[in-house]
Amino acid sequence: MKKLLFLLFACCLTKSMFSQDRTYTAIAFYNLENFFDTINNPNKLDDDFTPNGPYANSSSVFNKKVTNLSTVISLLGTDKSSEGIAFMGCAEVENETVLKALVSSPKLRDRHYKFVIFDGPDERGINCGFIYNPKLFKVLEAKSLTVNLGVGERPTRDVLYVIGKLNGEVVHIFVNHWPSRSGGESASRPKRNLAAGVSKKVIDSLMKVDPMTKVVVMGDLNDDPTNESVAKILGAKGKVEDVKKGELFNPWVSFYKKGLGTLAYQDSWSLFDQIMISYGFVNSTGSGAHYKEAEVFNRNFMVEKDGQYKGYPKRSYSNATWNDGYSDHFPTVIFLTN
Repeated sequence: MKKLLFLLFACCLTKSMFSQDRTYTAIAFYNLENFFDTINNPNKLDDDFTPNGPYANSSSVFNKKVTNLSTVISLLGTDKSSEGIAFMGCAEVENETVLKALVSSPKLRDRHYKFVIFDGPDERGINCGFIYNPKLFKVLEAKSLTVNLGVGERPTRDVLYVIGKLNGEVVHIFVNHWPSRSGGESASRPKRNLAAGVSKKVIDSLMKVDPMTKVVVMGDLNDDPTNESVAKILGAKGKVEDVKKGELFNPWVSFYKKGLGTLAYQDSWSLFDQIMISYGFVNSTGSGAHYKEAEVFNRNFMVEKDGQYKGYPKRSYSNATWNDGYSDHFPTVIFLTN
């Protein structure tokens, strides 16, 4: 009888575990920190990351970078779903060559990830990218949205706009990498506000047609959840109960107010890497996938243990010397459930 009861318990537990696994969907964003190939592009300012440049980006360094990034990405979402991520937006990616190397790496190749990337106007040659699992996500359309900062301004990264089906449900995804705070937060603020407006304009048009449209806005925003670009231009709310039809929910507001972040500078944490979702994901009466929880993915092996940057994300380079790290940003993950 004891053996029978144990077997019944084990079967129920196993069934529960597999049932739970099937209900979770993970989506992520990750700034891959200067993910350049080793080849000089004569049309871009990428000389620093060539073998003869100051960062000495040799084939061996590039391959180690791929290995390190793939280690992190292979773990994203796996504590709740054996599939890992359904899709991930990424920043600071040079081209399709580096993404092909990443998804083909030993730790990721069995997931058969595919990707989307466009060559944008950024002078250094970095772009936003999109990696997805074709078992869980099907791309219907993708385009690059220009962020026009005005005459005389250096061009910035385009917004990568992907429309697809997540487990059969249409989702609109905007992957961003907004202008930096070079020159100071206040002086550079209008640029990020303009960048936020690019996604917002398209989102508003979608919501006019259907305020339950499912939208994901993600990226390295170079702004925190409470800054004007996010809280006012995008209008992203930090509490689910405050989100109305056609609006965005930003789970990272509560993280930021608790002092949690994705990158550190001068011993101060910022939470620039955000994923926001529309009302359709948080409305309890809606159908399909719904928001469950979020996390800053900051496992111990990704943290610098010594030196000037102790406690920070373990970056790829330290003072232009290869640091055998991952990125100077932690990735962020959102879990959805049906």
